[in-house]
Amino acid sequence: MRVCKIYGAEDLRVESLPDPEVGPGEVLLKLGAGGICGSDLHYFLHGKIGSFVIREPLIPGHEISGTAVRVGPGVTRIAEGDRVAVNPSRACGVCRGCRDGRENLCRNMRFLGSASVFPHMQGMFREQFVMPEAQCQAVPAGVSLSELAFAEPLAVSLHAVQRAGNLLGKRVLVTGAGPIGCLIIMVARLNGAAEVIVSDVVERTLQVASRVGADRCLRADQIPGGPEGFAAAAGEVDVALEAAGNPAAVAQCLAAVGRGGRIVQVGTLPGEGISLTANQIMAREIDYVGTLRFGVEFDWAVRILADRRLDVTPLLSGRYHIADAGAAFRAAADKTKHTKVQVVAE
Repeated sequence: MRVCKIYGAEDLRVESLPDPEVGPGEVLLKLGAGGICGSDLHYFLHGKIGSFVIREPLIPGHEISGTAVRVGPGVTRIAEGDRVAVNPSRACGVCRGCRDGRENLCRNMRFLGSASVFPHMQGMFREQFVMPEAQCQAVPAGVSLSELAFAEPLAVSLHAVQRAGNLLGKRVLVTGAGPIGCLIIMVARLNGAAEVIVSDVVERTLQVASRVGADRCLRADQIPGGPEGFAAAAGEVDVALEAAGNPAAVAQCLAAVGRGGRIVQVGTLPGEGISLTANQIMAREIDYVGTLRFGVEFDWAVRILADRRLDVTPLLSGRYHIADAGAAFRAAADKTKHTKVQVVAE
């Protein structure tokens, strides 16, 4: 079978590996669709994301759907031929985070397609792969495999909005209109936000954001006056979700959110840190909270997609065979042409 491996910055190779064997409690899956995430792109472009550095060849891919080819002994919930959403999180279940019901904060998390541990947790950009049944969810046949591959980023967005608190009737700012930003827009609308404002520096991404529900779109790079000028253009907001991973966007969120408001840091900021005017947080009693991946929200995301409560298809802009994975990653890096690019097996 063919598999995609990243050896370092801009060193991606498609290689052959033996077909995997399925064991007890496991499911053998054929790749349906795999979304290229921002973290995958960082590994491809820079050989790292934040402090997670590639130290051995890494198979990327954690936004995955597949079709069950074979099931091992003891598998009861998945049958051959099922369309399956794959949860890339493998929590230990025994640490404090897991016991507190916050498994996304597991101290021993094994997240697929990540260099956060060594040996690395290999991902799923391969034609076939084996997963424990516990990480597989079957869905009705009416949901396409491409749509189902959005379960993971949708779960990230659901968790981010959970961290934002009650959005009913609130004015919400989203900085960064990439796939996560656009999914946050959709989830914020689903949660009753009165107005959703989005900012970005790429015109095409803002056009997509408008299609999926943004009320106002701002070109942050064309607004004069620094953060204060941006705040005047956006108007005071109750909640800001920073999904760009950009220090300038953080400053814009701080300027735009009102007294007693909340900022949710969704994007990954530079590993070396940023300068933060923390007195604004103190003097205006702003809640600045983080959000990391997801927990039970993955189950919610699968149900939302299966029930057709959100339409994610406007975000899908390209599909590439795994043999052309290099072209897929280069396309995904071009935000002027693509929102979400997927790797497929056929």
